[in-house]
Amino acid sequence: MTSPTVESGAAHAPTAGEYIQHHLHHLTAGHQSFVVDFHVWNIDTIFWSVFAGVVGCLIMWLAARRATSGVPGRFQAAVEMIVEMVEDQSKSIIHGDRSFIAPLALTVFVWVALMNSLDFLPVDLFSALFRVLGVEHLFPTHRVVPTADLNGTMGMALGVLAVVLYYNLKIKGVGGWIHELFAAPFGIWLAPANFLLNLIEYAARTVSLGMRLFGNMYAGELLFLLIALLGSMATAFGFIGHVVAGSIWAIFHILIVILQAFIFMMLTLVYIGQAHESH
Repeated sequence: MTSPTVESGAAHAPTAGEYIQHHLHHLTAGHQSFVVDFHVWNIDTIFWSVFAGVVGCLIMWLAARRATSGVPGRFQAAVEMIVEMVEDQSKSIIHGDRSFIAPLALTVFVWVALMNSLDFLPVDLFSALFRVLGVEHLFPTHRVVPTADLNGTMGMALGVLAVVLYYNLKIKGVGGWIHELFAAPFGIWLAPANFLLNLIEYAARTVSLGMRLFGNMYAGELLFLLIALLGSMATAFGFIGHVVAGSIWAIFHILIVILQAFIFMMLTLVYIGQAHESH
């Protein structure tokens, strides 16, 4: 006979849809009332973005401190490979002063890769931790991956747009850039069409840059949640499916994590490189 406690627990157990919906809500500073609401801050996205940035700075600092001129260790060799890769890519795209652009590209790659890597943490890790500490009422919802939040990726995309506009003004001057907005690509006689086309290009590049990273990481997070539901099945199939599917997807997700960081870095370099070119 089933005890009343078990029956009560089963009655309050969330459905699959409720479980996924719960894990897709952010810890916010207020209730969002509109699609674009600047009064609402996703606290978890801000915290983990800063956390990944601090970890990235610490890794680079340790690499610089431990660098030797002799045979490098594994850690130094790995960091040197990343630095050389970013330097080679920036050299092939940017034809000019790269004293700021190359470090910027390295920062973007490392930062995005670390934020993406937070997706490997168990989906219920912090829920269980908050429950053990007795503070689950303070953190009713919590998402760890900042790049699975459109607000985070669009914020980075807007940062890239600001850098691109800065280099347009720096390289071409205010007059040269304004002239390009109205004269390229069809000539000054079609100035209104040129201006509208260039505005659409800037907007489309920014939106696609943020949406691409968000879409891939959001889909990856959703798949991890679906795989986690297999583990809730009290059967051998559920346990085996959870372990096998989770392991396969985690291994494949390593490629996605690195690839999306590389793509974001490359597009950043391409957009800055376009700012160095004149039409």
